[in-house]
Amino acid sequence: MPVITCIEDLKRLYRRRAPRMFYDYAESGSWTEQTFRENVTDFAEIRLRQRIAVDMTGRSTAGQMVGQDVAMPVALAPVGLTGMQNADGEIKAARAAEKFGVPFTLSTMSICSIEDVADHVTKPFWFQIYTLNDDDFNRKIIDRAKAAGCSALVITVDLQILGQRHKDLKNGLSAPPKFTIPTMLNLATKWAWGLEMLQTKRRFFGNIVGHVEGVSDPSSLSAWTAEKFDHALNWDKIRKLMDMWGGKVILKGVMEAEDAQKAAEIGADAIVVSNHGGRQLDGALSSIRMVPEIAAAVGDKTEVWMDGGIRSGQDVLKAVALGAKGVMIGRAFVYGLGAMGEAGVTKALEVIHKELDTSMALCGETRLGNVGKHNVLMPKDFLDRYL
Repeated sequence: MPVITCIEDLKRLYRRRAPRMFYDYAESGSWTEQTFRENVTDFAEIRLRQRIAVDMTGRSTAGQMVGQDVAMPVALAPVGLTGMQNADGEIKAARAAEKFGVPFTLSTMSICSIEDVADHVTKPFWFQIYTLNDDDFNRKIIDRAKAAGCSALVITVDLQILGQRHKDLKNGLSAPPKFTIPTMLNLATKWAWGLEMLQTKRRFFGNIVGHVEGVSDPSSLSAWTAEKFDHALNWDKIRKLMDMWGGKVILKGVMEAEDAQKAAEIGADAIVVSNHGGRQLDGALSSIRMVPEIAAAVGDKTEVWMDGGIRSGQDVLKAVALGAKGVMIGRAFVYGLGAMGEAGVTKALEVIHKELDTSMALCGETRLGNVGKHNVLMPKDFLDRYL
């Protein structure tokens, strides 16, 4: 294994190994990609305050997320097409998360099915569902998640309509993919990736193909998904999905205090401050800028997490200092998966954990529960620059 010192090292390996169309799928945002970039760069404006002569022994990053014990308050976010970044990618990521002691979330648009993942882990994982207008599909897939022992449902609430990602269109990333000459030439150079993909039977959307009437192959999937995102979504429909599940629910995609308060009112166990990694509304503020306002608005009525731009343990620490009880990571673990499979996901978690533990100690804290705004410095206008 090469020497990996940071998430950026994994990203460089990932870029060399993965086909361009799948690398670009992960490493892109919508339209001008302003929000995608600022999710990361806004963290650099937050500085940590160093303390000295503090007993650092016996420190711990452990905590809980929706009542589940975690080695650190970091969950693997739902990421579509993970099984195309590395063969059987969802299974590999789920195993790495389980061994490390953090939650894994399976996307509805995963390559490996709910049942595939359940067969390869020993502890419950979380399942993500979109707000679709097909109640029959919603009910069936929720029943499958229950049967697989999933312990929480993550409802993505910011994907009623798909934000345009220019790179996906140019690369022909669709269902099925459009294999242009440049794409074929690039695939031909990724022989290690190709050999692994040839050895697995899981190459299509395992939660959908074969489980929906009229969707028996990738070519029929595109038409189905185009019709199913619910443009008429409202809070009553979100509540209906929550009632179908009947267990722990996390609402992902909240970016305004008013929406966060409504999510708490209808009983969400946690909300994720997220702009979908900058892949939906380009021009929206970064997730980290919205955390303090949303955390203050809901208080202890529900857990507030954030997603978007986490590339280090320092980023996790900054998010917690501004009011998040936990974070989700997507690209950071995908870099590891695409670079080195399960070992790469483990390495990504190890890197983030070590940075979090060391930085917390140097800030004079031994428990994440004690971390707060007193541990950071920000520009005077960081929280109210945009009015």
